[in-house]
Amino acid sequence: MSIRFTALPTAAVRAAQSGAPDAYGLAPEPRISDGDGVPCRHCLRSLPEGVPYLVLAWRPFETLQPYAETGPIFLCAEPCARAEPRACVADGSVRPEILDSPSYLVRGYDAAERIAYGSGGVVPTDAIPARAAELLARPEIAFLHVRSAANNCFQVRIERG
Repeated sequence: MSIRFTALPTAAVRAAQSGAPDAYGLAPEPRISDGDGVPCRHCLRSLPEGVPYLVLAWRPFETLQPYAETGPIFLCAEPCARAEPRACVADGSVRPEILDSPSYLVRGYDAAERIAYGSGGVVPTDAIPARAAELLARPEIAFLHVRSAANNCFQVRIERG
């Protein structure tokens, strides 16, 4: 099975970069990257030292419901190009640059954006594509989130390719 890593939508990112309120109604906070662990969820690149970025609360769900987790994310402060959805196969040969930690939490959601119980687990980074293909083969799973294994921050969405 082919899978696709999907970055945040450009319209929502441009709104945040223009100062629109985040998921908590607050303005995004400007910061300067120290070059360590600042992954933009739009261009899917790690920001080098000295680059301005934004910290904001993000809810990667369409609807408000008990499983609609909200948490901090980083975005380039200046408009950046959205990473094209990256198709890959289960061998893990292609994945976004921002996935540079040893492992991540991978969790499945159904079409109503509810957690698919039994789908979540910490996965070694190189094994994410294979685990994603395995989970997306289950008909009740509509999409996946990749989240920080240490902090649970949303990183990127995975869909069927």
